[in-house]
Amino acid sequence: MTPDELSVLLERLIDDWESEVVEFKEGGAGYSSDKIGRYFSALSNEANLRGADAGWLIFGVRDKTRAVVGSAFRPESEHLQSLKQQIADSADPQMTFRNIQVLDHPDGRVILFEVPPAPRGIPIAWNGHYYARNGESLASLSLDKLDAIRAQSRSTDWSAGILPDAALDDLDPDALRAARAAFAARHARRLTPDQVVGWSVADFLLRAKLTVDGQLTRAAILLLGRPEAARYLSPLLAEITWSLRGEEQAYEHFGPPFLLATTRVYERIRNVQVRMLPPGTLIQTEIAKYDRDSVLEGIHNCVAHSDYASGARIVLTEYVNRIVLENDGSFIDGQPDDYVLDARTPRRYRNPFLVAAMTELNMIDRLGYGIRRMAQSQRDRYLPLPQYDLADPGAVRLTIYGAVIDKNYSELLMARSDLALVDVLALDRVQKGLPISEDAVRRLRRGKLVEGRRPHLHVSAVVAEATHTKADYIRTRALDDEHYTKLVVDYLAKFGQATRRELDDFLLDKLSDALDAKQKRVKISNLLAKMKRSGLIENAGSRTKPSWRRVE
Repeated sequence: MTPDELSVLLERLIDDWESEVVEFKEGGAGYSSDKIGRYFSALSNEANLRGADAGWLIFGVRDKTRAVVGSAFRPESEHLQSLKQQIADSADPQMTFRNIQVLDHPDGRVILFEVPPAPRGIPIAWNGHYYARNGESLASLSLDKLDAIRAQSRSTDWSAGILPDAALDDLDPDALRAARAAFAARHARRLTPDQVVGWSVADFLLRAKLTVDGQLTRAAILLLGRPEAARYLSPLLAEITWSLRGEEQAYEHFGPPFLLATTRVYERIRNVQVRMLPPGTLIQTEIAKYDRDSVLEGIHNCVAHSDYASGARIVLTEYVNRIVLENDGSFIDGQPDDYVLDARTPRRYRNPFLVAAMTELNMIDRLGYGIRRMAQSQRDRYLPLPQYDLADPGAVRLTIYGAVIDKNYSELLMARSDLALVDVLALDRVQKGLPISEDAVRRLRRGKLVEGRRPHLHVSAVVAEATHTKADYIRTRALDDEHYTKLVVDYLAKFGQATRRELDDFLLDKLSDALDAKQKRVKISNLLAKMKRSGLIENAGSRTKPSWRRVE
């Protein structure tokens, strides 16, 4: 807003005085950011319940007299704006102020914090606690208010809406065939492809959770509809847009059926092979710039969790060294790192009907493993981890990197396959210049993984010891995964199956002598997991007693 507009707004808020969605404070220099977070939660929840466009926290106005007295809170602009990230880090789901604006009022400096309303069906917590207003006082969010917000999602699942004018002829035949094949693959233990093909279209759609009372839903048209059937979804812009940025520029829009469109979007990406040189070796290793499964996981997550009521399209922007996926709608359950480190299971979804259907069609899982798999894939390929940007409370932006940011980070991953994922996550934040906790700093320093002083930490360089003979070099160099993959595939081709112990006995003396026994076993575990994700091998035994065999 302009200064004049801010003045008019401030006068109006003072005239109306405090309500459940407006709070005035003097806001001294040392005002607690934790207390600001509590007000953020309270004002956001109250704005949702009252249908307000925003809540307001105002610093620089005396509570009792309504007089502008000025605020000395965070006088530096950069320090003031950094509060947005502080709020986002501890709010659940991750949200922050829509705007923080400063008005140079004749009677002193006034700060206006604009608080977005909580998303429909999703109350906002601060450090694990829900807050609200009781008159002019801060209070815990009462059970009746909590239930009122959560009940909104039960009646507003956009994807479950019935389309009475849509008919089976509005579904794309190729998408239906692909959907049957995907459904059969998901339920391969109890159904054969022939059984699934034998069902009528109506019966299949019912089993795939795409119809309600025999009628097509928005989810059905979105996933399986013909392109021209997008008219039933109006005013939604039912599109996934691929956009190429850089020296060359291009774009293309993809409409329904999204079951097929997501793969077509992926195929537009320039996924070339890139070469990396592990430290202490003379042999380069080649990796794909992007992992296909990770990119599709990201696109499918956008489809599953978008806020379709906003009418916005999904956008994939391709740059020379990364791709960025964007969709409307906040990250509604926890933080991304929760899913990377703890394999957290989501408790709720924005589009539960659509999520259930996409699960049946083998597009996503509902256990929260997708984000962890994306992170593990990037780690296995020595590239920066996927980065979520949740600064905009109304959108989610995911960056998947296809190039090295910090050579030291990538070389460290090549040299240390035994690193715990929590340490890799912290190192990834260091290379991106993002803050990490004091505990993480101490842990990384103990492992000699970082150098420098906060906030100017950097990843330590890998120190490769000089080799003195050709024999020493051959014995200590780390061969690339492709070499070990071929060894495992050849072994299984000859013997049919192998236990983990048999594979350990086969591989341990072939791994680099630079690794100790524990590191070698971790290396083998990572190799087998990578081969399984790539569809080369499968576990024909149990989780505790695996028996590995080739996938024909």
